[in-house]
Amino acid sequence: MGTPLESREGQAIEVLDRLYEQYPDPEISLDFSNRLELLIAVMLSAQCTDERVNKVTAELFEKYDGPEAYAAADQEELAEDINSITYYNNKAKYIRSACEDIVEKHGGEVPDTMSALTDLAGVGRKTANVVLQHGHDLTEGIVVDTHVQRISRRLGLTDEQSPENIEEDLMGIVPEDDWKEYTHLLISHGRDTCTARNPDCDDCVLADICPSEKGDSAVDLADGSEW
Repeated sequence: MGTPLESREGQAIEVLDRLYEQYPDPEISLDFSNRLELLIAVMLSAQCTDERVNKVTAELFEKYDGPEAYAAADQEELAEDINSITYYNNKAKYIRSACEDIVEKHGGEVPDTMSALTDLAGVGRKTANVVLQHGHDLTEGIVVDTHVQRISRRLGLTDEQSPENIEEDLMGIVPEDDWKEYTHLLISHGRDTCTARNPDCDDCVLADICPSEKGDSAVDLADGSEW
């Protein structure tokens, strides 16, 4: 990567300091009351807003009580229950399959290791990281959603493009004690200021340390991707 490691480490610390001041209480915005609800909510959140997910799960979690209920659900009925969510047919399939494995292989409990979680249908490293951090209080990595992906590149913290490689870069420069909060800080900043299409660079607390300038950047500030 072009920027020296020491420079990126210093940049990461400065970014954290400023965003902690801007967002003193970063936290997850999905609603859940247990580990299974968290897992399902995160699975549903792929390429969908947390606000939409919370509206759907408010009824979904009332209807289905535990992994056995999801595993036994009619596929079409479950899909209909979440039909306002993006890719609802695939997500319904993944939820049923994951819950079948949770019942059959994990005694009805959401597993607490990265390998076991990513073996579940529809669960990648991002989802597993969220479940470990917020369901099991275990932090093994950094959750890289589209906000983290976009802003980390704009700030010059990584040149990588895939979530896996971005996570590896970030884990080398972000202090481990801040891995969990780093994601929520960047999500908050991405929603409030550093949006995908029209970042508000004039009113950004990171503007003077950001190598990307709107309209003149190696990072695509016109990228419209979200969740």
